[in-house]
Amino acid sequence: MTAPALDAPPRALYRITEAMRLLSLSRSVIYEQIRAGRLRTVQQGRTRLVPAAAITAYVDLLEQEAMKGGTR
Repeated sequence: MTAPALDAPPRALYRITEAMRLLSLSRSVIYEQIRAGRLRTVQQGRTRLVPAAAITAYVDLLEQEAMKGGTR
């Protein structure tokens, strides 16, 4: 995969495989989080996509859970 051009607009949507790489999670864990309602997705035709904001929100959720659990 090549690096994005410097003038390229930020990505709004990611394919599941890209979300897997960004979050360092397996396909099964990604789909488990989607089913649990913890990772939001949208559909375009038959393709399931993860909005960039949903990835940020998921990371925020993990950080909040870590703080509540007393680990940092």
